[in-house]
Amino acid sequence: MKQCRLWPWMPLLLLFPACSDERIPQEIRTRYPETLVVSVHNPLDAQRPDAPIILNAEKLRSKVQDFNERAVAVTAGGRELPSQWVTHGEPAGMNVIITMADFKPMETKRITIHYNRSGEVLRDYPQRTQAEISIKTGGVFRNRNYEGGTFQNVKRLRVPDEHTDHSNYIRYEGPGWESDRVGYRFYLDWRNAIDIFGKKTSAMVLRDVGLDGFESYHAMSDWGMDVLKVGETLGLGSLAEWRGGKALRVAETDSVICEIVASGPLFSMIRTRYFGWRTAAGIADLVSDLSIFAGSRATRHEIRVSGAEPLLCTGIVKLENGEPVPYSDNTPDWSFLATYGKQSLAEDNLGMAVLYKSEQCIDQTADEGSHVVVLKSPGGSLEYYFLASWEKEKDGIADRKSFVRHLEDCVKQLDVPLLIAY
Repeated sequence: MKQCRLWPWMPLLLLFPACSDERIPQEIRTRYPETLVVSVHNPLDAQRPDAPIILNAEKLRSKVQDFNERAVAVTAGGRELPSQWVTHGEPAGMNVIITMADFKPMETKRITIHYNRSGEVLRDYPQRTQAEISIKTGGVFRNRNYEGGTFQNVKRLRVPDEHTDHSNYIRYEGPGWESDRVGYRFYLDWRNAIDIFGKKTSAMVLRDVGLDGFESYHAMSDWGMDVLKVGETLGLGSLAEWRGGKALRVAETDSVICEIVASGPLFSMIRTRYFGWRTAAGIADLVSDLSIFAGSRATRHEIRVSGAEPLLCTGIVKLENGEPVPYSDNTPDWSFLATYGKQSLAEDNLGMAVLYKSEQCIDQTADEGSHVVVLKSPGGSLEYYFLASWEKEKDGIADRKSFVRHLEDCVKQLDVPLLIAY
């Protein structure tokens, strides 16, 4: 059964003593001589392959004062687990060690964290996610079109005032992020809509997409293609204001800054700050964090709004062959809005879904172009997920029944997170 890798985790304030395991390679013992152990429990009566384990560095340091998250290796049962240190400061306390493990139903694992008290000693693991933004340099804007120059990846971009849609300035028109399952992008201009790159390979491909222009990725290639027609809709999971029966994307702003927060083997994240967003409620500032885990189709979208308080929504483009997927269980903490059918640009099966907290749902509705879910944002905060499943993806989901099962698995994992005992 295909599984869904999502963010949720729940800490318990217990400390487990470190134990010796002769199977640990001597190289790890030498480079990372100190250890501490945490316990991670899967409370679901179901397997959780590639389950993300998110360890808060400050909680670890509160138990072991000399803990240094910059020099870490992680093992379980004598086998090294890939890991990644991520710090992004916002929201507060997001200084974490991410690792992954396969869990059997109801299984508890003892995870050993090996560390060096000083320095930065990083490990090298296969790249299973990435995030990027690539702009042209060495040319000039003329009449809002960028002429000349070559593409170069950057970590941070203040979007130039001259930039608009089809300016030939940003490669594939915005930032992109991917896992070994699927890729996404959003248009970093007035459109601010999210699109899907269907992948036929588990390799990282975005670094090569769009080098030869806008049109190439709309045709099938060895790696896959852009599989979604977005137009003036919400695409998949785009944030919008619900106003007068319409979903209005984040279009009118004073300025926009986009940065790559993480692009690593297990986890990647893009943060975009919108200043002076004009809404019906007034002027608002918006922070949008888009993140993805290795092995996952799902993107987590975390939103923080300050100033005015617009009524927020998200959703999925309406397509002729995309049939809504009914959700039978009305009681969990999480629910979904989904469609499935031969709705990809390759005219084959594509499933799309938005997963949201049930208590935050105001309404499931629609406008002319999109299926819409209107959501509460208490204190200006909102969190939801979106995912796409293309039938041509490697080891992909090939039919509607399997897609629904995948969504139900995702909801269960959100409802019942891993339990982490420090």
